[in-house]
Amino acid sequence: MRLLGEVLLVHELKSHITEANRLETLLESTESLSFTALTPSLHFKHIDAWINVLRKRYTDNSHHFRSDKLCFLDHLFAHHWSFNYKEFKDSEPDRNGLGRKLSGGAFNYYSGSVPSFCRSNRIWGVDITYVYAPVNRKDSHWIAMWIQIPKRHIVVFDSIISSISPETLDVVIEIFLHMIPYMLVECAPNDVVRAEYSLEPFTYERLKDLPQARSGDCGVYALKYIECHAIGMPFNKKDFAKSKGKAIRDKMAVDIFEEFPDVHLWETRDGDENYGAYGDDR
Repeated sequence: MRLLGEVLLVHELKSHITEANRLETLLESTESLSFTALTPSLHFKHIDAWINVLRKRYTDNSHHFRSDKLCFLDHLFAHHWSFNYKEFKDSEPDRNGLGRKLSGGAFNYYSGSVPSFCRSNRIWGVDITYVYAPVNRKDSHWIAMWIQIPKRHIVVFDSIISSISPETLDVVIEIFLHMIPYMLVECAPNDVVRAEYSLEPFTYERLKDLPQARSGDCGVYALKYIECHAIGMPFNKKDFAKSKGKAIRDKMAVDIFEEFPDVHLWETRDGDENYGAYGDDR
């Protein structure tokens, strides 16, 4: 009996040590995720980590979301398209308006072959009608996009509206207003699908009544906007109060490590393939 008691005591101590190590890891991840919002250029992988959590949740339980025809994109989508927009814009189209130099990785996104984590293999406009994507501006501010393909419209979620003037936001979003409709036509699998779309630019709006964040919390709020909107949850001002920024961040860090324990081993595996297609823009 004494031996059993000693064994149980040792087991209990090991359990406490394991739990302490787990909490320490979560604390470190929380601090790291906090750093993400402040220095996004160094920690895009944390943005993608949460996108991967959402992709996994959607893959496992799509009925919990607002539609069974949506997808979540990583930061590379907006990053590369922004980098390549001038080349696209300057390239000469043929007499049908096609033939422009579309970003090399565009077809991979269109066909659902990337992001590779929980790869959907579903085609935009056919199997996908709603697209969510984080967008970073000049390594200083994160916003989120909700792309509505049937309505040809983009909704921008911005947690610190004062960070980007309307004129500047026009420039940031112009890329997607032109390249997305072009991609839908250029990459269409056949003429029947192609005939459903137009090269005319999409429209967009920035929601004005969103709960606003403190400086430094824009990355966390952009991701939380995506999550809540995708599951049909309203942006409750109490839950999104500026004082809740740290609590939201902490909860996200815990969820990442509990639902996706190998996140620290995961690096986006789409980069090399898309970089090769885009050219050496690293």
